Amino acid sequence: MDKVVHFEIPFDNKERANKFYKDVFGWDILDIPEMNYVIVHTVEVDENQMPEESGAINGGMYKRDNKSSNSPVIVINVDNIDNYIKKIKNASGKVFREKVTVGDMGFYAQVYDTEGNIIGIWENIKKQ
Repeated sequence: MDKVVHFEIPFDNKERANKFYKDVFGWDILDIPEMNYVIVHTVEVDENQMPEESGAINGGMYKRDNKSSNSPVIVINVDNIDNYIKKIKNASGKVFREKVTVGDMGFYAQVYDTEGNIIGIWENIKKQ
């Protein structure tokens, strides 16, 4: 069974969004300007930046534009993103945002399900 491992929330104003989620929910916000991305910790993390609390996930925020979802996205971990893109297409889904490499961490794509929702799929890069 593939698990939800991350979420993403788009914003129009980064400072305003950061303040809202920090003030309302107490989330730790880490701006990554070189990636145009904000890391969001909803729970304490270990030395590998993984949630210490079982069942909890962390996420991120990004500037809303026409290349990404305009609504929050759940991200599901898969073992092979290329195979899953094929499976999604075979099940009448569509690719919204093509596969990209995210640093040395993994691969990411956004796809439409059959109901028009955009979901993210993620594959960790296997460490040698």
